[in-house]
Amino acid sequence: QVQLVESGGGLVQPGGSLRLSCAASGFIFSVRNMDWYRQAPGKERELVARIRSSGSTDYADSVKGRFTISRDNAKNTVYLQMNSLKPEDTAVYYCNSEWVVNVYKYWGQGTQVTVSS
Repeated sequence: QVQLVESGGGLVQPGGSLRLSCAASGFIFSVRNMDWYRQAPGKERELVARIRSSGSTDYADSVKGRFTISRDNAKNTVYLQMNSLKPEDTAVYYCNSEWVVNVYKYWGQGTQVTVSS
């Protein structure tokens, strides 16, 4: 049974930092590219960052230089370090894998990030 459990969200002031975690189970984590997405109220879900099984990474232009995605295959966990947070980063953040989405149509519950003074 595939499961993705996101955590680490919260309320932070502009300029602050948060570290999100996503614990994965039910599939072979180490061979899958893993993504972080976010969805703000009234907006479509957008891809924020990707880390491939090789370890290479890609970022949306809006977060490049501020966010860092990483993974620990021994813990089946993917992370998103978010620095210099802006109000426009406010959203529910989800992790996933294209393979999980295509095969299982599954999304976790996400974790809320609110950037506000």
